[in-house]
Amino acid sequence: QVQLVESGGGLVQAGGSLRLSCAASGRTLSSYAMGWFRQCPGKEREFVARINWIGTTTYYAQSVKGRFTISRDNAKHTVYLQMNSLKPEDTAVYYCAAYPDRTGYTYTPRSWGQGTQVTVSS
Repeated sequence: QVQLVESGGGLVQAGGSLRLSCAASGRTLSSYAMGWFRQCPGKEREFVARINWIGTTTYYAQSVKGRFTISRDNAKHTVYLQMNSLKPEDTAVYYCAAYPDRTGYTYTPRSWGQGTQVTVSS
């Protein structure tokens, strides 16, 4: 089982940027697709972005496409989410997740971090 720890959340004004990090321990990340999800109060957790095991393929929710970028550094066992042009509706707890396969196309994530709060003020 891989342990995931997110960091980098905080308070930012609309139009600003934040970079979230997700550090893995307990098992190497390099064989698995990784993703970011978010959850607003009173809402279901939603998909944000996904990256394959070697970082060559990414996929984004329509709501963040063109503003967010997911990347990974397997040597550092870390996945990132660069968030630009942030909007108040991006306010949520952001979760890092590990898929059980290399692409993330077939299965849902099996491991989750504890989440990091992102608040965007208008």
